[in-house]
Amino acid sequence: MILPKNILLIEDDEAVAVSIQDALEREGYLVSWCDEGQPGIQYAQQHPIHLIILDVRLPDGSGFDFCRQIRQVGLTQPIIMLTVRGDEVDKVLGLEMGADDYMTKPFSLRELLSRVKAQFRRAYGEFSATDSNFLYIADMVIDRGRNQVMRGQREINLTPVEFRLLVYLAQNPNQALSREQIMDAVWGYELSPESERAINSHIRRLREKIEINPGNPQIIQTVLGIGYRLSR
Repeated sequence: MILPKNILLIEDDEAVAVSIQDALEREGYLVSWCDEGQPGIQYAQQHPIHLIILDVRLPDGSGFDFCRQIRQVGLTQPIIMLTVRGDEVDKVLGLEMGADDYMTKPFSLRELLSRVKAQFRRAYGEFSATDSNFLYIADMVIDRGRNQVMRGQREINLTPVEFRLLVYLAQNPNQALSREQIMDAVWGYELSPESERAINSHIRRLREKIEINPGNPQIIQTVLGIGYRLSR
């Protein structure tokens, strides 16, 4: 499978941006660069971008706010956030806003390339390398080959994280899955008290998209004291 290659870098530090762009382009990626958040969002809406690298500190606002805006306007590309901060709370805030991964400056370019490749595999390639591309939940069909969820003729628009989360739950139907299991399978992080919020936030948003009545969920059920269970 040939994976897509277009990356949007939103970073105001020119030296950092040039270094990242050069490293990515040497790996064969096509990189577009914006030095402010709002023009970056507009660019992503107008061009076929497959992954966004987003700095937290930008001249025209917070990367956390721009991450939320990206999701609100319906863009579902993987987002890797960059920041000089290292607090667990900031990492979790990024994940809650809809980011897929989080790197703290300074970081090695080799590590960034590894994270970029992992996000491309997860978003565009990983779920097609399976025995069956299709999973069925109630009246929905999950097509892992196309990273698509359909309810009848209507596509349900999910972010990469939401899609991975739904696939993981659907692969383990009627099982009580702990938040620790979910965090490891979907994000690849160890669970912490703060990161539970990220899981809960994504479950809430996923319910809003797939449940008939999100206030009384019938598909993704809460298992008190453990985590969540997907009921077919």
